Amino acid sequence: MTKMMKAAVFVAPGRIALDERPIPEIGPLDALMRVTTTTICGTDVHIMKGEYPVRAGLIVGHEPVGVIEKLGSAVKGYREGQRVIAGAITPSGYSNACLAGDCAQDGVGTAHGWKPIGGWKFGNTIDGCQAEYVLVPDAMANLAAVPDGLTDEQVLMCPDIMSTGFGGAESANIRIGDTVAVFAQGPIGLCATVGARLMGATTVIGVEAVPARADVAKRLGADHIVNFRECDPVAEILRLTDGRGVDAAIEALGTQATFEAALRVLRPGGTLSSLGVYSSNLTIPLDAFAAGLGDHKIVTTLCPGGKERMRRLMSVIASRRADLKPLVTHTFALDQIEAAYELFAGQRDGVLKVAIKP
Repeated sequence: MTKMMKAAVFVAPGRIALDERPIPEIGPLDALMRVTTTTICGTDVHIMKGEYPVRAGLIVGHEPVGVIEKLGSAVKGYREGQRVIAGAITPSGYSNACLAGDCAQDGVGTAHGWKPIGGWKFGNTIDGCQAEYVLVPDAMANLAAVPDGLTDEQVLMCPDIMSTGFGGAESANIRIGDTVAVFAQGPIGLCATVGARLMGATTVIGVEAVPARADVAKRLGADHIVNFRECDPVAEILRLTDGRGVDAAIEALGTQATFEAALRVLRPGGTLSSLGVYSSNLTIPLDAFAAGLGDHKIVTTLCPGGKERMRRLMSVIASRRADLKPLVTHTFALDQIEAAYELFAGQRDGVLKVAIKP
Protein backbone atom coordinates (compact mmCIF):
# COMPACT_ATOMS: atom_id res chain seq x y z
CA MET A 1 0.00 0.00 0.00
CA THR A 2 1.36 3.42 -0.99
CA LYS A 3 2.23 5.59 1.99
CA MET A 4 0.77 9.08 1.78
CA MET A 5 1.75 12.48 3.15
CA LYS A 6 0.18 15.91 3.53
CA ALA A 7 1.37 18.58 1.12
CA ALA A 8 0.55 22.11 -0.09
CA VAL A 9 -0.39 21.88 -3.77
CA PHE A 10 -0.85 24.52 -6.47
CA VAL A 11 -4.40 24.00 -7.70
CA ALA A 12 -5.00 26.98 -10.01
CA PRO A 13 -4.21 30.70 -10.04
CA GLY A 14 -5.48 32.09 -6.75
CA ARG A 15 -5.45 28.77 -4.89
CA ILE A 16 -2.90 26.69 -3.04
CA ALA A 17 -4.50 23.97 -0.91
CA LEU A 18 -3.57 21.16 1.46
CA ASP A 19 -3.84 17.73 -0.18
CA GLU A 20 -2.45 14.21 0.10
CA ARG A 21 0.35 12.89 -2.10
CA PRO A 22 2.41 9.70 -2.12
CA ILE A 23 5.67 9.89 -0.17
CA PRO A 24 8.36 10.21 -2.91
CA GLU A 25 10.35 7.21 -4.11
CA ILE A 26 14.03 8.14 -4.33
CA GLY A 27 16.69 7.22 -6.88
CA PRO A 28 20.35 6.27 -6.26
CA LEU A 29 21.62 9.88 -6.02
CA ASP A 30 18.64 11.26 -4.09
CA ALA A 31 17.70 11.60 -0.44
CA LEU A 32 14.31 11.67 1.25
CA MET A 33 14.10 14.45 3.83
CA ARG A 34 11.46 14.51 6.56
CA VAL A 35 10.63 18.19 6.73
CA THR A 36 10.64 19.63 10.26
CA THR A 37 10.34 23.32 9.33
CA THR A 38 9.79 25.21 6.11
CA THR A 39 8.43 28.60 5.12
CA ILE A 40 6.60 30.59 2.43
CA CYS A 41 8.51 32.76 -0.02
CA GLY A 42 7.38 35.77 -2.02
CA THR A 43 7.94 33.64 -5.11
CA ASP A 44 5.36 31.18 -3.79
CA VAL A 45 2.89 34.07 -3.69
CA HIS A 46 3.74 34.87 -7.33
CA ILE A 47 2.97 31.21 -8.10
CA MET A 48 -0.30 31.30 -6.16
CA LYS A 49 -1.40 34.42 -8.07
CA GLY A 50 -0.54 32.84 -11.42
CA GLU A 51 2.22 35.40 -12.08
CA TYR A 52 4.82 32.62 -12.32
CA PRO A 53 3.51 29.52 -14.11
CA VAL A 54 3.86 26.01 -12.70
CA ARG A 55 1.87 22.89 -13.45
CA ALA A 56 -1.35 22.22 -11.58
CA GLY A 57 -0.89 19.62 -8.86
CA LEU A 58 2.73 20.60 -8.08
CA ILE A 59 3.79 20.62 -4.42
CA VAL A 60 5.11 24.11 -3.72
CA GLY A 61 7.87 25.45 -1.48
CA HIS A 62 11.65 25.56 -1.72
CA GLU A 63 13.12 26.19 1.77
CA PRO A 64 13.49 22.90 3.66
CA VAL A 65 14.94 22.17 7.07
CA GLY A 66 14.66 18.58 8.22
CA VAL A 67 16.07 15.16 8.92
CA ILE A 68 17.36 12.56 6.47
CA GLU A 69 14.73 9.83 6.34
CA LYS A 70 16.30 7.70 3.61
CA LEU A 71 19.41 7.82 1.42
CA GLY A 72 19.81 6.70 -2.17
CA SER A 73 22.04 3.68 -2.73
CA ALA A 74 24.89 5.77 -4.21
CA VAL A 75 24.84 8.61 -1.66
CA LYS A 76 27.94 8.74 0.55
CA GLY A 77 28.98 10.95 3.45
CA TYR A 78 25.60 11.24 5.17
CA ARG A 79 23.55 9.17 7.59
CA GLU A 80 19.87 8.64 8.15
CA GLY A 81 18.57 10.68 11.08
CA GLN A 82 21.02 13.54 10.40
CA ARG A 83 19.69 17.11 10.61
CA VAL A 84 20.17 18.89 7.31
CA ILE A 85 19.06 21.73 5.08
CA ALA A 86 19.02 21.96 1.30
CA GLY A 87 19.15 25.18 -0.67
CA ALA A 88 16.23 26.47 -2.68
CA ILE A 89 18.55 26.00 -5.67
CA THR A 90 19.68 22.38 -6.05
CA PRO A 91 22.46 22.21 -8.68
CA SER A 92 23.55 18.87 -10.03
CA GLY A 93 27.22 19.85 -9.88
CA TYR A 94 28.01 18.40 -13.32
CA SER A 95 26.01 20.42 -15.86
CA ASN A 96 27.66 22.91 -18.21
CA ALA A 97 26.26 25.77 -16.12
CA CYS A 98 27.64 24.29 -12.89
CA LEU A 99 31.06 23.65 -14.41
CA ALA A 100 31.11 27.25 -15.69
CA GLY A 101 30.49 28.46 -12.13
CA ASP A 102 26.83 29.41 -12.62
CA CYS A 103 25.23 26.72 -10.48
CA ALA A 104 21.90 28.50 -10.09
CA GLN A 105 21.43 28.27 -13.87
CA ASP A 106 21.83 24.48 -13.83
CA GLY A 107 19.65 22.79 -16.41
CA VAL A 108 19.49 20.94 -19.68
CA GLY A 109 20.25 22.63 -22.99
CA THR A 110 17.97 22.16 -25.99
CA ALA A 111 18.14 23.05 -29.67
CA HIS A 112 16.53 26.35 -28.67
CA GLY A 113 19.13 27.17 -26.03
CA TRP A 114 19.19 26.99 -22.26
CA LYS A 115 16.20 27.33 -20.00
CA PRO A 116 17.13 30.02 -17.48
CA ILE A 117 16.97 29.56 -13.68
CA GLY A 118 17.17 25.79 -14.18
CA GLY A 119 18.78 25.27 -10.78
CA TRP A 120 15.50 26.19 -9.10
CA LYS A 121 13.73 22.85 -9.04
CA PHE A 122 11.82 22.59 -5.72
CA GLY A 123 8.29 23.85 -6.27
CA ASN A 124 9.12 24.80 -9.84
CA THR A 125 10.04 21.79 -11.96
CA ILE A 126 9.83 19.10 -9.25
CA ASP A 127 7.71 18.74 -6.12
CA GLY A 128 8.69 21.11 -3.35
CA CYS A 129 8.95 21.03 0.42
CA GLN A 130 5.74 22.45 1.90
CA ALA A 131 5.02 18.85 2.76
CA GLU A 132 5.85 16.19 5.31
CA TYR A 133 8.60 14.79 3.07
CA VAL A 134 10.60 16.05 0.10
CA LEU A 135 12.90 14.32 -2.38
CA VAL A 136 16.27 16.11 -2.54
CA PRO A 137 17.94 15.52 -5.93
CA ASP A 138 21.72 15.08 -6.23
CA ALA A 139 21.92 14.79 -2.47
CA MET A 140 25.73 14.85 -2.23
CA ALA A 141 25.78 18.26 -3.94
CA ASN A 142 22.94 19.73 -1.93
CA LEU A 143 22.53 18.38 1.61
CA ALA A 144 24.29 20.41 4.31
CA ALA A 145 24.49 19.22 7.91
CA VAL A 146 23.07 21.63 10.50
CA PRO A 147 25.68 22.43 13.20
CA ASP A 148 24.85 21.26 16.69
CA GLY A 149 23.21 23.97 18.75
CA LEU A 150 21.43 25.76 15.89
CA THR A 151 17.63 25.62 15.85
CA ASP A 152 15.44 25.16 12.78
CA GLU A 153 14.40 28.82 13.02
CA GLN A 154 18.00 30.01 13.09
CA VAL A 155 18.85 28.26 9.80
CA LEU A 156 15.45 28.60 8.12
CA MET A 157 16.54 31.69 6.18
CA CYS A 158 19.66 29.99 4.73
CA PRO A 159 18.06 28.02 1.86
CA ASP A 160 16.69 31.09 0.08
CA ILE A 161 16.33 34.62 1.40
CA MET A 162 19.66 34.78 3.23
CA SER A 163 21.47 33.30 0.25
CA THR A 164 19.58 35.60 -2.14
CA GLY A 165 20.03 38.77 -0.09
CA PHE A 166 23.70 38.08 0.54
CA GLY A 167 24.07 37.17 -3.15
CA GLY A 168 22.72 40.57 -4.12
CA ALA A 169 25.34 42.25 -1.95
CA GLU A 170 28.09 40.01 -3.34
CA SER A 171 27.03 40.66 -6.95
CA ALA A 172 27.18 44.41 -6.23
CA ASN A 173 30.92 44.06 -5.46
CA ILE A 174 30.53 46.17 -2.34
CA ARG A 175 33.83 47.41 -0.94
CA ILE A 176 34.91 48.62 2.49
CA GLY A 177 33.61 52.16 2.96
CA ASP A 178 30.84 51.94 0.35
CA THR A 179 27.44 53.54 0.63
CA VAL A 180 24.60 51.20 -0.35
CA ALA A 181 20.87 51.75 -0.81
CA VAL A 182 18.52 48.78 -0.41
CA PHE A 183 15.10 49.27 -1.95
CA ALA A 184 12.44 47.47 0.13
CA GLN A 185 13.06 45.95 3.53
CA GLY A 186 11.04 42.80 3.13
CA PRO A 187 12.78 39.54 4.05
CA ILE A 188 15.17 39.56 1.08
CA GLY A 189 15.88 43.27 1.39
CA LEU A 190 16.63 42.82 5.09
CA CYS A 191 19.07 40.05 4.26
CA ALA A 192 20.65 42.29 1.62
CA THR A 193 21.07 44.96 4.30
CA VAL A 194 22.88 42.47 6.54
CA GLY A 195 24.94 41.23 3.57
CA ALA A 196 25.96 44.77 2.60
CA ARG A 197 27.24 45.33 6.13
CA LEU A 198 29.21 42.08 6.09
CA MET A 199 30.70 43.02 2.72
CA GLY A 200 32.11 46.24 4.17
CA ALA A 201 29.52 48.94 3.51
CA THR A 202 29.80 51.68 6.13
CA THR A 203 26.53 53.41 5.22
CA VAL A 204 23.39 51.44 4.39
CA ILE A 205 20.22 53.28 3.41
CA GLY A 206 17.02 51.25 3.58
CA VAL A 207 13.96 52.33 1.60
CA GLU A 208 10.80 51.22 3.40
CA ALA A 209 7.41 52.60 4.44
CA VAL A 210 6.20 49.89 6.84
CA PRO A 211 7.23 50.95 10.38
CA ALA A 212 7.76 47.40 11.68
CA ARG A 213 10.05 46.55 8.77
CA ALA A 214 11.92 49.82 9.16
CA ASP A 215 12.51 48.97 12.83
CA VAL A 216 13.88 45.53 11.97
CA ALA A 217 16.11 47.09 9.29
CA LYS A 218 17.63 49.42 11.90
CA ARG A 219 18.22 46.49 14.24
CA LEU A 220 19.96 44.60 11.44
CA GLY A 221 22.28 47.44 10.48
CA ALA A 222 20.56 50.08 8.33
CA ASP A 223 21.95 53.54 9.13
CA HIS A 224 19.11 55.50 7.51
CA ILE A 225 15.52 54.68 6.60
CA VAL A 226 13.89 56.55 3.73
CA ASN A 227 10.09 56.39 3.81
CA PHE A 228 9.00 56.61 0.18
CA ARG A 229 5.48 57.58 1.24
CA GLU A 230 6.76 60.73 2.93
CA CYS A 231 9.36 61.92 0.43
CA ASP A 232 10.89 61.33 -3.00
CA PRO A 233 13.35 58.51 -2.21
CA VAL A 234 15.71 59.49 -5.03
CA ALA A 235 15.97 63.09 -3.85
CA GLU A 236 16.37 62.01 -0.21
CA ILE A 237 19.12 59.49 -0.99
CA LEU A 238 20.97 62.07 -3.07
CA ARG A 239 20.65 64.50 -0.15
CA LEU A 240 22.00 61.92 2.30
CA THR A 241 25.00 61.34 0.01
CA ASP A 242 25.64 65.06 -0.60
CA GLY A 243 24.66 64.60 -4.23
CA ARG A 244 27.31 61.93 -4.87
CA GLY A 245 24.94 59.00 -5.17
CA VAL A 246 25.46 55.49 -3.84
CA ASP A 247 28.12 53.01 -4.83
CA ALA A 248 25.55 50.24 -5.10
CA ALA A 249 21.77 50.04 -5.09
CA ILE A 250 20.08 46.73 -4.37
CA GLU A 251 16.55 46.32 -5.75
CA ALA A 252 14.64 43.78 -3.66
CA LEU A 253 11.00 44.24 -4.64
CA GLY A 254 10.60 43.69 -8.38
CA THR A 255 8.75 46.77 -9.67
CA GLN A 256 9.46 49.34 -12.35
CA ALA A 257 9.37 52.13 -9.77
CA THR A 258 11.99 50.60 -7.47
CA PHE A 259 14.22 49.49 -10.36
CA GLU A 260 14.19 52.97 -11.86
CA ALA A 261 14.77 54.66 -8.51
CA ALA A 262 17.71 52.32 -7.82
CA LEU A 263 19.24 53.35 -11.15
CA ARG A 264 18.71 57.05 -10.48
CA VAL A 265 20.53 57.06 -7.13
CA LEU A 266 23.72 55.45 -8.47
CA ARG A 267 26.92 57.39 -8.70
CA PRO A 268 28.55 57.30 -12.16
CA GLY A 269 30.07 53.83 -12.45
CA GLY A 270 27.86 52.45 -9.68
CA THR A 271 26.18 49.05 -9.64
CA LEU A 272 22.48 48.23 -9.64
CA SER A 273 22.11 44.76 -8.14
CA SER A 274 18.65 43.43 -8.97
CA LEU A 275 17.04 40.74 -6.79
CA GLY A 276 13.35 41.39 -7.46
CA VAL A 277 11.11 38.97 -9.35
CA TYR A 278 9.48 41.07 -12.07
CA SER A 279 6.05 40.21 -13.44
CA SER A 280 6.05 42.71 -16.33
CA ASN A 281 8.55 44.24 -18.77
CA LEU A 282 11.06 46.75 -17.44
CA THR A 283 11.92 50.06 -19.11
CA ILE A 284 15.32 51.68 -18.62
CA PRO A 285 15.01 55.51 -18.68
CA LEU A 286 17.46 57.13 -21.07
CA ASP A 287 18.58 59.93 -18.76
CA ALA A 288 19.15 57.74 -15.71
CA PHE A 289 21.13 55.31 -17.85
CA ALA A 290 23.19 58.21 -19.24
CA ALA A 291 22.31 57.01 -22.75
CA GLY A 292 24.36 53.89 -21.99
CA LEU A 293 27.55 55.88 -21.30
CA GLY A 294 27.51 56.12 -17.49
CA ASP A 295 29.73 53.09 -16.79
CA HIS A 296 26.80 51.66 -14.85
CA LYS A 297 26.62 47.96 -14.12
CA ILE A 298 23.28 46.18 -13.88
CA VAL A 299 23.56 42.68 -12.46
CA THR A 300 20.98 40.06 -11.53
CA THR A 301 21.28 37.24 -9.01
CA LEU A 302 19.38 34.01 -8.54
CA CYS A 303 19.77 32.56 -5.06
CA PRO A 304 23.09 30.66 -4.91
CA GLY A 305 22.61 27.05 -3.80
CA GLY A 306 24.51 23.86 -3.11
CA LYS A 307 25.89 22.40 0.10
CA GLU A 308 29.00 24.60 0.29
CA ARG A 309 26.89 27.75 0.04
CA MET A 310 24.62 26.42 2.79
CA ARG A 311 27.63 25.55 4.96
CA ARG A 312 28.99 29.08 4.62
CA LEU A 313 25.67 30.69 5.49
CA MET A 314 25.19 28.49 8.56
CA SER A 315 28.74 29.41 9.58
CA VAL A 316 27.69 33.07 9.55
CA ILE A 317 24.77 32.21 11.83
CA ALA A 318 26.85 29.97 14.13
CA SER A 319 29.55 32.65 14.51
CA ARG A 320 26.84 35.21 15.44
CA ARG A 321 27.87 37.55 12.64
CA ALA A 322 24.16 37.71 11.78
CA ASP A 323 20.96 36.79 13.61
CA LEU A 324 18.03 36.34 11.23
CA LYS A 325 15.75 34.55 13.68
CA PRO A 326 13.76 37.80 14.26
CA LEU A 327 12.54 37.52 10.67
CA VAL A 328 10.37 34.55 11.71
CA THR A 329 7.32 36.35 13.04
CA HIS A 330 4.59 33.68 12.86
CA THR A 331 4.38 29.89 13.17
CA PHE A 332 1.76 27.59 11.61
CA ALA A 333 1.18 23.86 11.39
CA LEU A 334 1.17 22.42 7.87
CA ASP A 335 -2.57 21.82 8.34
CA GLN A 336 -2.90 25.63 8.52
CA ILE A 337 -1.05 26.30 5.26
CA GLU A 338 -3.95 28.07 3.58
CA ALA A 339 -4.27 30.50 6.51
CA ALA A 340 -0.51 31.00 6.42
CA TYR A 341 -0.66 31.95 2.73
CA GLU A 342 -3.54 34.32 3.37
CA LEU A 343 -1.57 36.09 6.11
CA PHE A 344 1.71 36.19 4.22
CA ALA A 345 0.25 37.26 0.87
CA GLY A 346 -1.81 39.94 2.60
CA GLN A 347 1.20 41.19 4.59
CA ARG A 348 -0.92 41.46 7.73
CA ASP A 349 -0.05 41.55 11.42
CA GLY A 350 3.56 42.61 10.89
CA VAL A 351 4.46 39.37 9.12
CA LEU A 352 7.97 38.95 7.77
CA LYS A 353 8.43 35.20 7.45
CA VAL A 354 6.32 32.31 8.69
CA ALA A 355 7.57 28.99 10.01
CA ILE A 356 5.55 26.01 8.76
CA LYS A 357 5.81 22.91 10.96
CA PRO A 358 4.79 19.62 9.33
